[in-house]
Amino acid sequence: MKPLHSALAYILLVGAAGLFAIATHAAEFIVKSTTITEMKAVYGQVESRTILPARARISGTVASVHVSEGAQVGKGDVVAMVVDDKLALQLRAADAKIAALNSQLDSARTDLQRAQDLLAKGAAAQSRVDASKTQFDVVTNQLAAAIAERAVIEQSTREGDILAPADGRVLTVPVAAGSVIMAGEPIARVASGQYYLRLSLPERHAVEITEGARVDIGERGTGTNAGFVKAGEGRIAKVYPEIEKGRVIADVEVADIGTYFVNERTLVSIPVAKRTMLGVPPEALRIVHGIDYVTIETADGPLDVTVVRGGTFQDAGQPRIEILSGLADGDKVALP
Repeated sequence: MKPLHSALAYILLVGAAGLFAIATHAAEFIVKSTTITEMKAVYGQVESRTILPARARISGTVASVHVSEGAQVGKGDVVAMVVDDKLALQLRAADAKIAALNSQLDSARTDLQRAQDLLAKGAAAQSRVDASKTQFDVVTNQLAAAIAERAVIEQSTREGDILAPADGRVLTVPVAAGSVIMAGEPIARVASGQYYLRLSLPERHAVEITEGARVDIGERGTGTNAGFVKAGEGRIAKVYPEIEKGRVIADVEVADIGTYFVNERTLVSIPVAKRTMLGVPPEALRIVHGIDYVTIETADGPLDVTVVRGGTFQDAGQPRIEILSGLADGDKVALP
């Protein structure tokens, strides 16, 4: 009975091996060339669309500064105060002049009324009335001019308050309390525009960079040594037509760029070229003694071929391994 049992065991073993061989090559994958976009990680610099200076409107001494670097301000907020001591003296002089003109106006009004009364009684000539009325009008106009001059001085006093030109973040405050400044000098610089990324690329990428192309934004604070880690997306909004010192300048818009510092650098992965490659699913590769093998279906049956693998990529959402050599377009790869 033992020979019979051995024969049956051998038949079952061969049958199982045949079924296993059939199962390990139950599917096929046809190799097709795929065009992919090559991405390159470069540094982009965060910039603001507009940087507006908060300027002094009058000359004088900085009495106080109400903001510091990094502070958020709203349009019209007082960022500093400038005081000119001469304005107080001019205001007092204007008040004294107005008081004197008011006295002259009262005297001119009295003279005009007296002349009109005498004219009514026939004791004065019409010329005296005309002269009194002219004097009254002159003093009235002088008083109006003096009041207007005082209003100008008051306005200059109010312009000592330096206002933020727009909503934004204060970048620099180049003055301190006690500084003497002239009208028009900047007290603070406010980054008021939307933040964007400015790229400076080598000239060889000039043809490949197009407006509207999608780019990937790396995590903040990561460098090239740590590898690119995607944190968001943006698009190339503008490519400048002038090449400066062998560099192409492009701007990237990001919907929610976060709380970056102005002039901070971060990694951006941009499309720079397109190329055609061959790829297979990861399970199609077998490693034997450090050599990569792929089984392909031929007219004479399965054939193991050695291949040189490249990197990984996505094809229609499926992972693929690039094959640098060993396969051709249209080969049928046996999958386990």
